[in-house]
Amino acid sequence: MPVIKPRTRGKQFVRHITRLDRENNEALYAYAQFLGEPTDYVLNELIDSVLVKDKEFLSWRAAHPESYAPSPAPGSKTDTRPDSSTDRGRHTSPQREPVLAPVE
Repeated sequence: MPVIKPRTRGKQFVRHITRLDRENNEALYAYAQFLGEPTDYVLNELIDSVLVKDKEFLSWRAAHPESYAPSPAPGSKTDTRPDSSTDRGRHTSPQREPVLAPVE
């Protein structure tokens, strides 16, 4: 039985770019494939399920309810679309930037 619960609809998402250890990256994509869900879903569920168990953090967070997320840069495009069932499996394989040939 999977540790991560089924998807919840209607959440808003923001884009977050990060780096992962190679092994964690492989595990992330493998688990996403196992669930048939995108990697961003797996990461969100891991955060939801792990941080809720940290009682010290929950106490600290209750005393510090303000946002610690950086404000988006002016002109940036933050993805705030609600989750959609059409996105299922969208990010289950590594995305690579296209390689552009030099213009002559």
